[in-house]
Amino acid sequence: MRFAPHCFNVMPLQIYFDASLKVRYNVQKTFGVSGALMQRLKIDQDIRSMSEFRTGIASFLKQVHDTKRPMVITQHGKSAAVLLDVGEYEAMQEKLELLQDLQVAVNQIENGEGVTQREAKSMVLKRVSE
Repeated sequence: MRFAPHCFNVMPLQIYFDASLKVRYNVQKTFGVSGALMQRLKIDQDIRSMSEFRTGIASFLKQVHDTKRPMVITQHGKSAAVLLDVGEYEAMQEKLELLQDLQVAVNQIENGEGVTQREAKSMVLKRVSE
């Protein structure tokens, strides 16, 4: 990937302009509080019925906390709820907020509402000196 002179590199996001000045961006896959993606669900261990959940709440809470994997709780054979570790939930919320902010930023740049690196630097330096 070749970066043009107008490149904003704020990890985990890189926004740049290609030769035709079309906005391009690259979002790294792993970001967030823990720096890693949530663990994948293991079908044979992480799907439990409501009755199983009721009788083993403490052990299932410990499992979710220790493995960092979500647990699907079923009712009448259909998924009814997902149990997540608090840290994983908070990391997921932060990632969602970041992605929403990134989408707003990308839309603004595509609509010509962005500023050049020089203008952004000037704005930041002006705020710092005040």
